[in-house]
Amino acid sequence: MIIKKYIGESETEAIMLAKEDLGKDAIVTNIKRISPKGIFKFFRKPSVEVTAAIDDEKPPSKSYSSNNNLSFEEKIQYIQNLLQNKDEEEPIAKDKEEVIEENQYKGLIFEQLLSNGLEEKYIKNILNESNLSSDLSLEQTLAQVYQNIVFKLGETNKIDFEKGKCKYVFFVGPTGVGKTTTIAKIASCLSIYEGAKVGLLTLDTYRIAAVEQLRTYASILELPFNVAYSLEEFDNLKDEFTDFDLVLVDTAGMSHKNKEKQQELKDYINVVDENNRDVFLVLSSTTKYEDLISIAKHYSSLIPKFSLIFTKLDETSNIGCILNLKLLTGANLSYVTTGQNVPDDILVIDTLTIAKQLLGGIE
Repeated sequence: MIIKKYIGESETEAIMLAKEDLGKDAIVTNIKRISPKGIFKFFRKPSVEVTAAIDDEKPPSKSYSSNNNLSFEEKIQYIQNLLQNKDEEEPIAKDKEEVIEENQYKGLIFEQLLSNGLEEKYIKNILNESNLSSDLSLEQTLAQVYQNIVFKLGETNKIDFEKGKCKYVFFVGPTGVGKTTTIAKIASCLSIYEGAKVGLLTLDTYRIAAVEQLRTYASILELPFNVAYSLEEFDNLKDEFTDFDLVLVDTAGMSHKNKEKQQELKDYINVVDENNRDVFLVLSSTTKYEDLISIAKHYSSLIPKFSLIFTKLDETSNIGCILNLKLLTGANLSYVTTGQNVPDDILVIDTLTIAKQLLGGIE
């Protein structure tokens, strides 16, 4: 099988290049819009990248068919139509074991998931566990894989509360991922839309700017705000929040080499009984993947249970990291942020949407 990528100024141009090169039987597997980056971005036009594939046993022919603005379901139908003539001319020999292994649908889905940043080992597990027999249609094959991805993404864990029972919610993670802004968004949503009585507290006394930023948000949202400079002070401040439903706690980012800060964070978290606390690890989706793995492993060894929040999803097209980190840590997914606006740019992760995006179904 031949798999190539083509870039054009428009989706139509990119597909035309693919069809001219590979022929009318080429299968369009992914369409991605590329925004210019760097210092010269204002002088460059956006472009479109198309990934296309064809069975290399059949010579390409020159032809073109449009595929503009198709929905996920329409893309499935489009690919099925492209394959119809080929299937009629070259029926699949279902009795051959190698046909199942080299199933063109399975190969295309593998490339699609890989292009969206999913780790190869996880892709192989997903495909192997999806029960993909040789007699399945493309639509059936995609449905099986889609259901397996949704299953692996699991249930999401949003912040809940019980009136009259104070819960502490700790936000941990490296510096610069957007913890403080994320806390402000969540505080705003919970207090305004869900009627929770929310308090804000910071343990990040190492950075004056972080303290002042959260203080400013608290003032705007008209929420109480406190700073704890020691474990003893944090324990004493708990009395002031007894009547609150939720206390959202900002923490300091730290290096995995700083053992003192690690122990300090564990001690702060352990001040609150396990039944009255939640912990959320905040990660930036723009962080280099190797660093994300290192960070996740570090916090997994430090904190026994946490949920995952991904920030800056609007700044990257690589969403495979969401499922990668979920499978690496075993933690529940929770929120994603998609911009700087408070409180608008935050959502509870929709696993159905993530699964479709991984398969190329949503632009």
